[in-house]
Amino acid sequence: MEIPRYDVVIIGSGPGGYVCAIRAAQLGLKTACVEKDKTLGGTCLNVGCIPSKALLESSERYAATLHSLGEHGITVTGVSFDLAKMHERRKAVVGQLTGGVDLLFKKNKITRLSGLGRIDTPNADGLHRVTVTAADGTESTVETAAVVIATGSVPSDLRGITLDHERIIDSTGALELPDVPRHLVLIGAGVIGLELGSVWSRLGAKVTVLEYLDRILPGVDAEIANEAKKALEKQGLEFVLGARVEAAERQADDVVVRWRMKDDTVHEIIGDRVLVAVGRRPFTDGVGLDEVGVLKDNRGRVIIDDEFQTNVPGIFAIGDVTRGAMLAHKAEDEGIAVAEILAGGHGHVNYDAIPSIVYTHPEVAGVGKTEEELTAAGVPFVKGKFKYGPNGRAMALGETEGLVKMLAHKDTDRILGCHIVGAHAGDLIAEVAVAIEFGASSEDLARASHAHPTLSEIVREAALDCGRRALHK
Repeated sequence: MEIPRYDVVIIGSGPGGYVCAIRAAQLGLKTACVEKDKTLGGTCLNVGCIPSKALLESSERYAATLHSLGEHGITVTGVSFDLAKMHERRKAVVGQLTGGVDLLFKKNKITRLSGLGRIDTPNADGLHRVTVTAADGTESTVETAAVVIATGSVPSDLRGITLDHERIIDSTGALELPDVPRHLVLIGAGVIGLELGSVWSRLGAKVTVLEYLDRILPGVDAEIANEAKKALEKQGLEFVLGARVEAAERQADDVVVRWRMKDDTVHEIIGDRVLVAVGRRPFTDGVGLDEVGVLKDNRGRVIIDDEFQTNVPGIFAIGDVTRGAMLAHKAEDEGIAVAEILAGGHGHVNYDAIPSIVYTHPEVAGVGKTEEELTAAGVPFVKGKFKYGPNGRAMALGETEGLVKMLAHKDTDRILGCHIVGAHAGDLIAEVAVAIEFGASSEDLARASHAHPTLSEIVREAALDCGRRALHK
């Protein structure tokens, strides 16, 4: 039987993989995509970005009804929530999006290969072979000129902690809780933990956050992260910083969590759920990378060059399995770039123009360099800041808590970074990402007309403040 041949086979159908497949097909490449799960979309669509945002939106509306409508003159009594209905809506959103990816595959004539993909020894013609093991154990093989590894990431483990997926859970389990925890102990104050912690806090759980570092949101501009911490504390989240968690032991329906502080004192806390959210690690299990000689670094990430090529010709890698931020849209951009390279064009990703967002309330967003990174690199810069408080639209929304911070080169005025904590930060950051992509200066952004009244005026004022010309400060 003749083995099917493709121009490119992508292993993994997350945002990086499925976008890469679509773009490759658009460019005329015969394309196949291997996916081990029943649905397409990877972690992001199934158990990550999308379902978490659905629950965040539902819980935020509930919290707003309880705490914020009164100031607008709206009286509501007998407010309650239906957790089962929230989960039902979450699943519906996920189903609609994953089904949409399936339709896009059919529209673009992409072959879907269901099962676990493993790269095997090339054939006599030098084509790579990919063996697909289906759920029932049957195997099939395809040949391809290029393989793109887009297998994503999985939650990281924490030494001394064993998940039982009932009381001691990871981020996937935190999306599926059948009831609201009495006391959620959250290990890790990163993006995933704070988003999921916010969901359950809004719905009535006591949330205690244990973080090894002396700050929350590592990688986020420190000033902005500190403002976010203050806001979350007002909402009831409790933070213990500098805590090295050593154990979590199940006791009936409770869990005793033990940690050690930097002064070597040991502390304990009891919760009925423990969420381990200490980051994610690249997932390459069973893909056959070691067998074909693909090199990885000491963190398990696939080593690639500037064109996403591994050390093995014809094998590429994108997304969470490679260096850089673990962001869905970063993986998408890399997937597009790889497809264009494989089609004979030129693919490029400007990593300084990739925004990141934390969907807490208020939101936290950033793009480009942080103040700490610029200082460490010795780059001369100026910063402009403007608070949400004086902005008319923020007042009308009742969202006056927040800050925009703009960083520009001291000599050239080129925008180097922008960091926001406040309402709709994730939408506002897009303007600055575009500005950085085009090499704009803070004056360029400041001179662009911004509609009134809008929150975008806060971004403009921060840009003006880089030249000490803020109008409403």
